[in-house]
Amino acid sequence: MPNKVFFNFLFLLIFRHRSKHIAIFIISTLVVILFSSVMLLSHAIEQDAQASLSAQPDFIIQKMHAGRAVETPVEWLDELSEIEGVSSALPRVYGSYFYTPNAEYFTLVGIDLFDRQISESLERLVKDLDVKDFLAQPSMIIGSGVKTHLDKFYYKEHYTFRTPAREKREVSIYDSLLSETNIVSSDMILMEESLARDILGVDEELSTDLVLYVPNELEHDNVKEKIILLFNNIRVIEKEELSTAYAQMFNYKGGLFLLLYMVVLMTFILILYQRYSMISSSDKKEIGILRALGWSVNMVIRLKIMESLIVGLSAFVLGILLAYGYVFYLDAPLLSEIFLGNANLSNKITFNHSVDFGLLTLLFLFFMAPYISAVLIPVWRIAITDPLEAMK
Repeated sequence: MPNKVFFNFLFLLIFRHRSKHIAIFIISTLVVILFSSVMLLSHAIEQDAQASLSAQPDFIIQKMHAGRAVETPVEWLDELSEIEGVSSALPRVYGSYFYTPNAEYFTLVGIDLFDRQISESLERLVKDLDVKDFLAQPSMIIGSGVKTHLDKFYYKEHYTFRTPAREKREVSIYDSLLSETNIVSSDMILMEESLARDILGVDEELSTDLVLYVPNELEHDNVKEKIILLFNNIRVIEKEELSTAYAQMFNYKGGLFLLLYMVVLMTFILILYQRYSMISSSDKKEIGILRALGWSVNMVIRLKIMESLIVGLSAFVLGILLAYGYVFYLDAPLLSEIFLGNANLSNKITFNHSVDFGLLTLLFLFFMAPYISAVLIPVWRIAITDPLEAMK
């Protein structure tokens, strides 16, 4: 049979059976939207998190006491700087500040703008940064979540912090961080290091932790071993460990949705199989007539498989497009809260468009293979029967 005639008959058949296909098409689309939204969101969050972590130091050193992290002496930097392979050793000052009006916590981070690596990283996070203007007065750069809460209580230009010594420090709002960094910076406030020390009550001789930069990755194991030998009761965290922890967290949540998807998919396949196994008498006569006209079993199966394939493929493409719009244009409401949580400030994130085509291919195989199988078995049973018997 010429291909043109075959496809004309195929589309006429789909149109004739449209009432049967509509319900299957809608359910198929919803199934694809469910899982593809989770896949796209999980991959986008992981990519954004990894991009943010790439700017982190290679090692974080914390002093431990009774199983918890305590303030670390700054004097340790002298010994750490002498380790071969370490290009830079710096103190970090950060902590949580309780925001009384809304009973929330902000994350205060002290930065040294005279450090080249920090200033370069900050320039990528703020559109127009003038270091001289920033240091001219007590200033801060805030995340979008912090900005939302400060605007709510009309702190448009500055906010007055209270130190542990019950002193007041008025700090001007210099700028806000780019929305693309919201996954890690929504509740963050960046300010000059000495100002952060005053507000958090951290002495000059101490720091929250110490960080090391080691450019050569081949020296990481050797450097870590030397750090552990230098001091007792410390915790050394590598950047790779943070990256692995983030990946495991998102993979864990994505795995829970995968289990849910498998349950939904199996239920859908059972419904689909039951729907196509209940072939009506008109469908049986249709197959019988085709067999009587000289169609082989293979040609009948090919026709029915193509009919179902077009419906399933259309549902798959539509589901992917709708999931893409839901994640990257609507910012995945509700679903993003499940992945990111909202234990502190609510986090409004604009995700960078990122698609893993390997995962989409896997989804296509997981979806289409059972879909076609559920259609193939009932059609094959009718196609192999005697044409006269099928037309009765």
